[in-house]
Amino acid sequence: MNIFSYDSKFSQLLIKISYGCWLNLLWMICSLPIITIGASTTALYDVCLRIAEEREHNVTKQFFTAFKNNFKQSTRLWLILLAAGLVLGADGYIVHNLRSSSVGLPAVFWTLNLALLIAAAVVYTIVLLYIFPLIARFENNDKAMLKNAFLFGIRYLFNTILMFAIHFAMFFAIVSIFTPLILFGEGIVALICSNFLIYVFGTAAVEPSVQDESRGDS
Repeated sequence: MNIFSYDSKFSQLLIKISYGCWLNLLWMICSLPIITIGASTTALYDVCLRIAEEREHNVTKQFFTAFKNNFKQSTRLWLILLAAGLVLGADGYIVHNLRSSSVGLPAVFWTLNLALLIAAAVVYTIVLLYIFPLIARFENNDKAMLKNAFLFGIRYLFNTILMFAIHFAMFFAIVSIFTPLILFGEGIVALICSNFLIYVFGTAAVEPSVQDESRGDS
């Protein structure tokens, strides 16, 4: 088979990369108001999960449909997570400075506080990795979404570490190696991670506590 034919693996890879670039552009534009980052990320993963399952047709239409359908819940949870992240960051900065300027028992106290903050930051990162793909795939209330994001992240810890590493690698490459990679950015990252997520989410079909109702292709 000619590697440049439409059905060849090489051509399909190029098509998916082009999808990733286009979806990354849509994601960036729709994330500009900041408060819409949650809805934009959910829409991105909705389409990327479909691409990973080879169920995509019109990626632009699917993106904006998912953006509209999930806007309220995604935005609500994003604002909660944004506030939590700002609090964690501020607390970490303050505790780190207090620890650095302390000696003896106070230093031990602030070290323990810093350890607790680091543990909280790990939990926060796990939830952030899974929450928007979960919204894209399942219907559930906010509390259940947050709980299940953490449970998926812990149960499939190896996948969680891989997904974090992919995000970090792209961020590091953009900042320190080749800035134009921002054109691929979150779109390509979401496409890669979606291949792990379709396996992870497959288990939800037999776990009633994880899902209320699987989304259809609407």
